[in-house]
Order: sequence, then C-alpha cells, then structure tokens
Amino acid sequence: MSEKGSPLDQVLASLLDRRRARNQLRRLTTVPNGTVDFSSNAYLSLSTQSVVQQAFLARLEEAASTTAAADSSSRPSLLGSGGSRLLDGNSAYAESLECTLAAFHGAQAGLLFNSAMDANVGLFSCVPQPGDAIVYDALIHASVHDGIRLSRASRRLPFAHSRIWEESRAAGTAGLSSDTSSPAGESLEAVLRSLLQGPEGALFQSGERNVFIAVEGVYSMDGDVAPLVDIVDCVERCLGQGNGYVIVDEAHSTGIFGDCGRGLVCELGLERRVWARVLGFGKAVGCAGGMVLCSSTTRSYLINYARTLIYTTAMAFPSLASIETAYDFLATGQARPLLSHLRLLVQETHRLLLAACARHCPPAEVLRVSIEQPRSPIIPVFTSKPRDLAAHCQRSGFMVRPIVAPTVPKGDERIRVCLHAGNTMGEVEGLVAAVEAWLSVILKSGAQCDESTALEEETQDQTPQLAPPNREKAKI
Repeated sequence: MSEKGSPLDQVLASLLDRRRARNQLRRLTTVPNGTVDFSSNAYLSLSTQSVVQQAFLARLEEAASTTAAADSSSRPSLLGSGGSRLLDGNSAYAESLECTLAAFHGAQAGLLFNSAMDANVGLFSCVPQPGDAIVYDALIHASVHDGIRLSRASRRLPFAHSRIWEESRAAGTAGLSSDTSSPAGESLEAVLRSLLQGPEGALFQSGERNVFIAVEGVYSMDGDVAPLVDIVDCVERCLGQGNGYVIVDEAHSTGIFGDCGRGLVCELGLERRVWARVLGFGKAVGCAGGMVLCSSTTRSYLINYARTLIYTTAMAFPSLASIETAYDFLATGQARPLLSHLRLLVQETHRLLLAACARHCPPAEVLRVSIEQPRSPIIPVFTSKPRDLAAHCQRSGFMVRPIVAPTVPKGDERIRVCLHAGNTMGEVEGLVAAVEAWLSVILKSGAQCDESTALEEETQDQTPQLAPPNREKAKI
C-alpha cells in the first residue's frame, strides 16, 4: 500500500479536496466549555432541567432495584434491548409508552423508531404502492428524500415551499430586511391538478391510486411554520375521493406548539385530517428517538414492512425512560414557564437584530433579517460571510453555526440562531452585540462579501446525485 493509500482512498481524497476548495468541507467539532448555546435544537432545555434529570435517575434506580431483586434467569436488561423489536428487543414498557404518547397526541396508534430519520425513511419507503404519487414541499427534510428514493411510488413531485394555491400570495420583503426566497416551482394545488390530467389522471380522480403529501410543521433552516390548514384544505379539494394522505414531520414543532407541546397538528385541530405524523424526540423533547403517529392498521403494516424498524436493534430501557420522563414533564404543564420565557427571548432577539440593522443599514448581502415576527425559536441571519460571522460569535463565547451550500442554496447562506428556554436576556443581548460588532468592522473595512472566490465560482459536484435537484435540508 502506497503512502497515499489505496486507489479508492485517493479517489475519496480528491472528492474531499474538491469540497475543501469550495469551502464546503464538513468536520466534526465539539463545543468549548462555557460557550453559550445558540445552536442546538434543544429549544426547551429539558435535558438540563434538574427536576427532569432527577425524575429520569429515579426511574433508572427503580428499574435497577427491581432488576437486582429478580432471578438471574428472568432479569431484564437495562443497558441494551437485546435485538430487533420483532425478535427479542420488544417490551411491555415500549408498547405502553407508545400507547401513552399516541393518546397524548390524539392519535389512534404510534410506533417508536430509533430516530426521526429512521421513522421518515421507514414510512416513506414502504407505504406508497406502485402507481402512487408522493408530492413534497421543496424544502422537506433530507430524511424524507431518502425515504422517497427508496419508495415504490411512480411519481415524485415537489411543490414550491409553502406555496399552496395557484394564486399564492408571494411573501414580500421591504426596507432594511428581506425574507429568504422560496425555490421556484408550482404551487401544491397546481401539482395536484397536474396529477389528475393525462392517461393516468383518471386513476387519481377515482381514488384507485393514492397521493402522499409530505410537509414539515416547522422548517429547521428558516424556522417558518407550514400553512397546514391550507395544505389540508387544498388536498381535500383536489382529491375528493379521500385518496390524498398528508404526512407532517413534527420534529421541530413537537414541544413548542399546541397545548402542553402536543404539536402543530393538535394546535390546529387537524388530528383527524392528517394521515400520519412523524415525531422527533431529539429537539424540544430533549431525548433521542422518533415515532410515527398513525392508525392501528398502518402501525401493523410498518411492523411488517418498515426496514428501519425490522433490521435494527430496538431502543434500550434508558432511552425509553428518558422519553417517558420528558413527556411527563410536558403533560403536567411544567414546561409552560419555559415556553413563555422562550417566546419572550424570540421576540427580543428579533427586535434587537432588526434594531442593529436599522442602525447600520447594511447591504442585504452583508446582513439581513426577515421583518416577519418569528413563530419558532429559529431565527436565520442571512449573510454571504456566514463562516466569518459564526467564527466571530464563537470567539465572543456564543455558539452559532454557519449554514452554507449545499444545505441551503447559494445566496441563502446564513448563521442560524436557535434560542432555548435556558438562555437569558443578557446572553441574547451579548449575542446581538457580537453580531453588531462584527458588522461594524465589515462595513468600516468595506470588505467584499464573498466568503471566498472559490465559493463564488462554485460548480456542481460531479459525484453522482441521488437526491432531486431541489434544496435538501439537513438537521444541524
């Protein structure tokens, strides 16, 4: 073997070099101690709440004492589940938790997965049948794209982000700030109408073939909220035979929207009009894992056909206990003060960022913030120098991450500010002061806003493209 490695290593190294030249190389990093978190998805800071930690440890101690008293031949495992749920990894505890969570979210049934990504891939890869269609928001999460690729659906069509009706109201921008531009494309209504045309259209009109519509409750890169009522109305209007099935990824809306964090679907009273929901427990819930909320029949079907459930070791007791602990905290209303504080932080952060822009009047390519009041804890701050701004904030003790292409389209680069119930007003003020200090230096220097010549002259990666050419988001 040469010092340069195998021929395959050399090919992989050249592909990494290409990404490095475009300033797009991903790396694993750790957060320095003492850094203020404005990056993670733990919006309610549940995992750091002492009462939650104590309740979780109490569950573990109770289970450990019960296990110690049991006969060795019947002693349950606390460290691992022992296998797939279809073999030895299932438990009465897991099934009871599924029933509890389904009832909490107003669903008939639920099925746990090891992650929300596994839930999305499992659901979309096995449910659509040959001849069916999947219609998805152009900004749908990468895990849904992966499931769509593996599905047997005959048609896979995107619609313009959150544009529902053909006479869609375009989001306007004005003054010192601007909303991010939506990817070009047709509205949901136009895409659904197109399915009803042509030789195969009669099969969709009659209900012989099904259409699955994939959207998110809250989109993780822009923090915007899906117009779910319009989406459901549009689907029911266009597909009058009831063969339109809306699937909502609630990973970023669970815990934040709805009574006691039940999610956006519950907040809007759409439980009976949305066919399935995918929950993610790694965001506001503060744990790990995912779940599909669905009918009892769909649950049985997933147990038989969802490969991401069948061919993986099931979650161990500590993971299940952490989910139950967090949901107890939510269901009893203990998270309400945290959510109230979080909403105040969101309003104040947005106000301070707009005020900073008003004071300095930066060109839009240097820095811009949407004038629209945020409805989620995610606030994108757009800049063509996201790495430079993020590095400055990090040196000042505030962890924010740069978001660049291909996670977002070129021209939509930003830092993403994620707020948490554990943040303070003083920390918010410090972050905005750091952003403003950076902005002052940039404007005084008159520096050009290209992050690098290589980034400006970016060309398409020549590696095989498995995903559709639409913007495909990754969770950070």
